[in-house]
Amino acid sequence: MSVAQLRPLPTHFKLKDLTAITSRVFEFKLNPHQEAAARATDAWFNRRNVYHGLKKQKFLSHRFDSYAGMSFPDADVDHLETCIAFFLWAFSFDDLSDEGALQSKPDAVQVGVDISMEVLRNPDAPAPGFPYAAMLHDIWRRFRSTASPGACNRFFRAVESWMNSQVEQARNRSTDEIPSVEDFIILRRRTIGGPIVEAMVEYSLDLQIPEYVWDHPVLQEMSKAVIDIMTWPNDLCSFNKEQADGDFQNLVFCIMIERDTDLQSAVDILTDMLAQRVADYVRYKAQLPSFGPEVDAELARYNKAIEQYTQGTVVWYYYSPRYFRGQSVSGKAEITVPVYERTALLGEAPPTAQTATLEKAASSTSIPSRSHWQARASLLLISLLACLLYISFPLPLGLRIAIA
Repeated sequence: MSVAQLRPLPTHFKLKDLTAITSRVFEFKLNPHQEAAARATDAWFNRRNVYHGLKKQKFLSHRFDSYAGMSFPDADVDHLETCIAFFLWAFSFDDLSDEGALQSKPDAVQVGVDISMEVLRNPDAPAPGFPYAAMLHDIWRRFRSTASPGACNRFFRAVESWMNSQVEQARNRSTDEIPSVEDFIILRRRTIGGPIVEAMVEYSLDLQIPEYVWDHPVLQEMSKAVIDIMTWPNDLCSFNKEQADGDFQNLVFCIMIERDTDLQSAVDILTDMLAQRVADYVRYKAQLPSFGPEVDAELARYNKAIEQYTQGTVVWYYYSPRYFRGQSVSGKAEITVPVYERTALLGEAPPTAQTATLEKAASSTSIPSRSHWQARASLLLISLLACLLYISFPLPLGLRIAIA
């Protein structure tokens, strides 16, 4: 499927209150340590020099500290600082490929991914100069200091999967390719960072849950459902911002193309899918078996925490100016939202010092041209011919010594 297959967008669309759909099952709670944790994390982020001036002001106006306070309500102040730092890292890196100069440059995104993954593989090495990887370096150090070995393994694998999904999505953008609804849902579970979130929830409470529990098929289905429930409201709230930035990698647009329908119908279809997914989660949770009193108690803490995270996430989508540009949207059964005008064409975002470095590194590691390989083959052929001549017609001893 291609972006060219999209029907023209209208001037407005209507969106139901998604928090009302999820609040029937998921609890909302605020962390009392949010302000204290935010002060410490603000100073940490300022030292990273990721953004400057108005761009930094705009990024921080999205209130990622409030997001963490809504999503990790029972974390202590130290763990909450790490959770805020995690959001600052994840959203800044995501924006690098979503709306920045690397939006449609998968090779440059891959360079950033490689630098970042090296941080996870060699955590005791000095922090790299690439600021996004330097943030991850510090988050990984904090995570490892208290998390269980299993949580550390899950975090590592989840970050690796998320990073690779960023490259895959950048490649789709570069070709205007839109996946099918089924394929995009699977990809979206990775691009939203769902498995990383699960590991962060586990870390936030220092839970001790045996490895075999996570492999249980019911818990696996609960995981897919809860990730979809936190992801699909994001697509419904963010597609307007994304299309204005020239990005159509969104489930709303997948539905529009696959079902050959208009924007409002696609929004309504996805809203109904969300309600069904909440019902799926309730059904799966009722099927969860017992793993013994101690494990059940820890698992109950985890389930409560991931549910609180999910509801905090959906509430934040409405609370933050990131998606609705300051429009009053909270607490309303239905809102009417104007479709934003395109602010940039694909690839139009100006490069920063960091993105320019990544693009240069990507170009220097690109696949050699055909003429390059032809030249290498010619040199190899000449070398082999010279060796054959040397063997067939040996030189006099004195001349061989002189050459040596």
